[in-house]
Amino acid sequence: MNAPQDVPYARARTLVHPGPFNPIRIQTRTSQRAKHFRLLLQPGQSLFDGLVQPLKEMKIESASTTILGGFFDRLSYCTAPPDPTHQAIIAYTSPIESGKTCFIFGNATIGKTATDNPLVHCHAAFRTEDNVIQGGHIVTQTSIVGVRPITVLVTSLDDFELRVAFDPETNIPLIQPHDISLYGDDRE
Repeated sequence: MNAPQDVPYARARTLVHPGPFNPIRIQTRTSQRAKHFRLLLQPGQSLFDGLVQPLKEMKIESASTTILGGFFDRLSYCTAPPDPTHQAIIAYTSPIESGKTCFIFGNATIGKTATDNPLVHCHAAFRTEDNVIQGGHIVTQTSIVGVRPITVLVTSLDDFELRVAFDPETNIPLIQPHDISLYGDDRE
């Protein structure tokens, strides 16, 4: 079925990063080894601690996770509107509090900061206390799991690590894969 000719279509927004073009936009690595398992986020814990502590005990520093539905007593999130300074395409807002929240679905990436501290980067869809469906970047340190455990599916990344590094094209720090050797040093 053809669309009526008198219906105008909005042109997709063209995004141009401020830095030099990188023809390899998505960097990939392959891991020959990985662990797949379920983890339960415990009530009263922050999302950050609920992920980082058990993974640390299993000596997992980089992982990809899927967070299944559940409830948070408190959830903080940010959105990423256009950067008003034009230093980058986006700039995160200040944290927004959604109160008691029904978490619909999310993905979190576990890695390391540039200073070697644990990092949890999470995007999710959720229903706020006001019954509004929202989505955004979750502030994991201040988001607190509600009265029931929340199931997380985890895939460890055993043959490489994820680490924040400055990306010249986007002009912001990004989580990037880095090869590791048996000694933990970067092979690139």
